[in-house]
Amino acid sequence: MKDKKIQIACDGGAATGKSTGAKMIAKKYKLNFLSSGLLYRYASYLLIKYKPKNKITFLKKNFKNLNLNKLKKLNLHTAEISYQSSIIAKIYKVRGILKVFQIKFSKKYKNCCIEGRDIATNILPNSDIKFYFVCNLNTASFRRYKELKKNNKKIKLKEVKKALRIRNNYDTKRRISPLQKHRAAIEIDTGKLSKQAMLKKMSKYVDKFIKTKYVN
Repeated sequence: MKDKKIQIACDGGAATGKSTGAKMIAKKYKLNFLSSGLLYRYASYLLIKYKPKNKITFLKKNFKNLNLNKLKKLNLHTAEISYQSSIIAKIYKVRGILKVFQIKFSKKYKNCCIEGRDIATNILPNSDIKFYFVCNLNTASFRRYKELKKNNKKIKLKEVKKALRIRNNYDTKRRISPLQKHRAAIEIDTGKLSKQAMLKKMSKYVDKFIKTKYVN
């Protein structure tokens, strides 16, 4: 992909498989990967830990020259951080700070795959390929439950399901950049797909784009 430029946007609700799909497609085609959800989780982590008086100034400073490798060392997938993320995602100025970071990333890396909830509609509206991930609530809840249980043995499935329902409701109904499917997005229903089946389905569209733009 060195001599070919491609940008992919991946959107979807919580635990729909968008992060897994985006990471796999980025790895296969050697694209620079960014998770906007992880940025919001990191912002939430910072606010919870340091409790700054001026949240906006504090976040601007911390995201100005953020090294993404720093995020890999932190556990950002806790129930508290998930809830806080849904709250700050509704704050216009917070979204603005993270939007600037994501757009800079996409300009720096022309070959990239960014995943989140408003990538195709807000961050990368001109992306070459747009994927929109969906999954039924029961399957999504069980996925997130298994993920969270690694660090919290006492967590209950019904609690996770309730949290996901609330989060998705927040995301689809928020006034600023709500979660919605872009009109040009390709829907990927991950409810009954294995990881390899998901990658195969996504790859079909990526290969078609590459063939159409660079081979013919």
